[in-house]
Amino acid sequence: MKIELSGPAAVQAPVERAVERSTKQVTSAPTSAVAQDRTTLSDRSESASVASLARQALATPAIRQDKIDALRQSIASGEYKIDAGKIASALIAGESR
Repeated sequence: MKIELSGPAAVQAPVERAVERSTKQVTSAPTSAVAQDRTTLSDRSESASVASLARQALATPAIRQDKIDALRQSIASGEYKIDAGKIASALIAGESR
């Protein structure tokens, strides 16, 4: 005789067993095995270069007005051309990723 479970009870039992297993694995893991994020710089020169890059990034304006003005001007003068084929190719290439 074959018994088939259906409905919420059929899903609930396997889920409860999986939760029990994962809880046991987590609670039985030693506290020293807990992963922690860490960043280590090997010397002061690396630290200085990271600080320098951070300063440069913070000094760069979020909106580069010169680029926006140039784009507006090329659109207004009719020089800005849109290549529909390039856009379509990029969209198709993006979907395949």
